[in-house]
Amino acid sequence: MSKKLVVVGNGMAGMACVDAILKKNPDFQITVLSEEPYYNYNRILLSSVLAGDKKVDDIYINTREWYEENQINLHLATKAVDVNPQEKFVLTDKDERIPYDLLLLATGSNPFMPPMEGRDKENVFVFRNIADCEGMIRNSGKGKKAVVIGGGLLGLEAARGVSLRGVETTVVHLMDHLMEMQLDPTGAYFLKRGIEKLGINVRLKTLTTKILGKDQVEGVEFKDGSKLEADMVIVACGIRPNVELAQKAGLTIQKGIVVNDHMETSDPSIFAVGECVEHRGKVYGLVAPLWDQGKILDETITGNKGPTYEGSVLATKLKVAAVDVFSAGTFEATDPEMQAVSYQDESGGIYKKILIQDDQVIGAVLVGDSGDANRFLELIRKKNPLKKMRRASSLVALTLFKDPVKM
Repeated sequence: MSKKLVVVGNGMAGMACVDAILKKNPDFQITVLSEEPYYNYNRILLSSVLAGDKKVDDIYINTREWYEENQINLHLATKAVDVNPQEKFVLTDKDERIPYDLLLLATGSNPFMPPMEGRDKENVFVFRNIADCEGMIRNSGKGKKAVVIGGGLLGLEAARGVSLRGVETTVVHLMDHLMEMQLDPTGAYFLKRGIEKLGINVRLKTLTTKILGKDQVEGVEFKDGSKLEADMVIVACGIRPNVELAQKAGLTIQKGIVVNDHMETSDPSIFAVGECVEHRGKVYGLVAPLWDQGKILDETITGNKGPTYEGSVLATKLKVAAVDVFSAGTFEATDPEMQAVSYQDESGGIYKKILIQDDQVIGAVLVGDSGDANRFLELIRKKNPLKKMRRASSLVALTLFKDPVKM
């Protein structure tokens, strides 16, 4: 008899797993529950849609035909609201009971909304899905003003997108430098310079306390009492694992849904993958770790349990507001035994740094020129020794730095 596999979440992580599972030709009846009314799409490309480089139709990964060809029972615009692990069914917001033998939670994450007045006003957006993107596009145009709260990756992508649509844009960030989860202060300084050259304003060490206006946005107010006019506010202050359904299922939860090295939860019939997951104390919000997890999960869920997930090296390589950025591994020295070697080209807007410990590259930051990114990432992942031969010279050759500066 076919096993019933129910997947909660129609995003990139969940559908990548389903695709891999299908290739093993298991005897499964697959049902997918999607809270959004869209087929599976590439969330990473939302910034390209916002910037006008792509249309929504360009970012779909799987079309209606793909679900039909693979006999997947897809429920769009359907939210899973409860799980009964004893009787093994998922309850939807349409009062449907969806039975399962195996359940895969790919519920992703929720945007974090900081505590400030006026969050419910019209034209306050987060940047997580197609609907958010379309709302920002409708409210863009020449003469408009936007405040983006959050100087991380999503915030900067949103700022660049609305700026390209003629909106006067200001990024407001609480911390003392941009992208503090991926960049050291120097790298962030070079990124800030590049962003400001594009006409985007940046305010650091600034706490937004209130969104002004009666029913819709008219501006924002900061902790120091200063104000800034705005027609639109975009909140991009990070994400939190979506564990609501896992809690109702009685699963073990800490920062996220706790899984073992086989991507199994505390319930042997329930698995989890993606941004909702916590593995060995870590929660990942980047795409590459989700693919790594999926490769293990499809083996586990189809009965080929063996390979294990050992965790992922965090790496980011992309253009942030048209500026090349790469970050991988440890990007700041936290131990006297770590050696940092860097190169700076102020006129060219280029900054490069690698961190070395025990004769191995353990981290790298590149801003303005990410051409060496893949080579550094391979060194970090493989932990190849640099061989202690004429260290300074070998480091120069390794990093292609014209004039390395030890930090």
